[in-house]
Amino acid sequence: MIVPTMAEMMAQGKQPEVLFWVGAAGSFDDRAKKITRAFVKILHKANVDFAVLGTEETSTGDAAKRAGNEFLFQMQAMMNIEVLNGYKVTTIVTADPHSFNTLKNEYPSLGGNYKVFHHTQFIKKLLDEGRLTVANAVLEGKRVTYHDPCYLGRANDEYESPRDLIKRLGVNLTEMKRHKSTALCCGAGGAQMFKEPEKGDKDINVLRTEDALETQAEIIATGCPYCNTMMTDGIKFKNKEAEVEVLDIAELIAKEI
Repeated sequence: MIVPTMAEMMAQGKQPEVLFWVGAAGSFDDRAKKITRAFVKILHKANVDFAVLGTEETSTGDAAKRAGNEFLFQMQAMMNIEVLNGYKVTTIVTADPHSFNTLKNEYPSLGGNYKVFHHTQFIKKLLDEGRLTVANAVLEGKRVTYHDPCYLGRANDEYESPRDLIKRLGVNLTEMKRHKSTALCCGAGGAQMFKEPEKGDKDINVLRTEDALETQAEIIATGCPYCNTMMTDGIKFKNKEAEVEVLDIAELIAKEI
């Protein structure tokens, strides 16, 4: 699958429909790269004219801001905005809710004004417009539960796009006792992903995995690469790897197109 860069597109005098913001996890983490590939497969299948920044993409500054380093955040943000505005980017799609939240809500005050989609919102748009269809052959009847990422759900009030996509796959969607506005964090947000947890009687990701296992689901669906890592670690901790899969919604959709 060929993924063009903005630099290559501009050299040809072309302006893509959307910029795919890959994010740090989707670029460097081996597990998250599979989510990136699944989403690229979907974009290709729907004939979406898209590009990435490639080596010109750097951190949105989310982790720095959540960890309290506002100065570093603004430095990173201003560099990105300069690049994005230089390419006249208008629409961005990303599979990372942290990037989604930062680009959508925190870049405008620094001069970065874009229409920003989470990948579940964009895939739903493609399906609604008839640019993409799902087959309902591979996953039909599977028991699935969905974990709401904090920065998609509570921070941006987006609960329905991911669930709409899951329901279209002909699966049995079973909600956890804590879901939507009462969903529990996976434990990775706020730069917590990159440090050991504070002392307590249980790690947050294990507690959240227990919520998921109570639903008897065969698949835990996520919409965030960090949630995916934390829930996968939880499944390993519980020795349930043989029975339960953790998959991004893009990976579920990619199986059915």
